[in-house]
Amino acid sequence: MTVRELIRQSEAMLDETNKDCNVAKVLFYHLANKEPHQLYLMMDEEVDEKLYDAFQEGMKRYMAGEPIQYIKGKETFFSRDFIVNENVLIPRYETEELVENILYTIDDYFDDYDSIDLCDVGTGSGAIAISLALEEPKLKVTATDISEEALEVARLNARELSAQVDFYQGDMLKPLIERNIKVDIFVSNPPYIPNEQEIENVVKDNEPHVALFGGNDGLYFYRKIFSQVHEVIKERALLAFEMGFDQRELMSEAVEHYFPNVPYEIIKDINGKDRMLFIYYNLK
Repeated sequence: MTVRELIRQSEAMLDETNKDCNVAKVLFYHLANKEPHQLYLMMDEEVDEKLYDAFQEGMKRYMAGEPIQYIKGKETFFSRDFIVNENVLIPRYETEELVENILYTIDDYFDDYDSIDLCDVGTGSGAIAISLALEEPKLKVTATDISEEALEVARLNARELSAQVDFYQGDMLKPLIERNIKVDIFVSNPPYIPNEQEIENVVKDNEPHVALFGGNDGLYFYRKIFSQVHEVIKERALLAFEMGFDQRELMSEAVEHYFPNVPYEIIKDINGKDRMLFIYYNLK
C-alpha cells in the first residue's frame, strides 16, 4: 500500500465517524519522522511494514478516544515540541497568547531589571515556565505542581529544551511560602472549568481532572491564590492568569475583593474572547 492510499483510507474512516480527518496525516508524518511538507514528496512510496503497523495502532487508539497528542507523545507550544502524556494537560494555543502578553509586559514594567524572579503555579508539562525561561534570559523561573507525575514530565521537557527552571512539588503556593520565595511576576493557568460544566469526552476521559475543574463556578483556585499570593509577591509585581472566556463578571468581583484599588485588566484573545487576567500590583 502506498502512503497516499493509506492516508486516504484512514481519512475516509475518520470522516465517516465525524472525527478530525487531519489526524491521519499528522500521525503519519510524526511516525515517519518527517516534516509536514515532506509528506507530500513521499505520497507514492510504499509504506514500510513496521511503519504501517505503528500507524494502525495509533489510529486504533485515536478511534478509541485517545487524544492524538498523547499518541504522538508531543505537542508544539511556542514553536517548541513538549513531551505530553496522560499526567499533564495538553498545552493549548490560547495559552501561547498568555506567554506573549507576559513578554510584552516585561518590556513595559521590568525593562531596567537585571534579573526578574518569576513563578508558574500549576505548571503541568512546564510549557509556560520553560517557554518564558527560554524567551527572556533575565528571568529566574520557579515552577510548582501538586502532581509529582506532572513534574516528572516538566523536568524532562526542561532537560530536552535546555531550560533552567527550578521545580517544586506541592499544593499551589505552599512550596513557595515554605521556601520564602518572592517573585516579581506570578503566573498561573489554574483549573477553571466549573465542576458541572459539560466538556468534550476526549478531554474529560483522558486529561487529568486535577488540571481541569475549578469548583462550582470555576474560580476556586483563583480565590485560593488571591487570598495567599501577597506572601509570595514582591512590593512591585505583575500577576498573570489564563481564565475562562465566560468568567469576566465573576473574576472582576473576585479581583476587586482581594485587590481593592489595584489596577487590573481582562485581555481578549485573538478570537475576541476574554481569556487573560493581568493584575498590576504597585506597577506604575
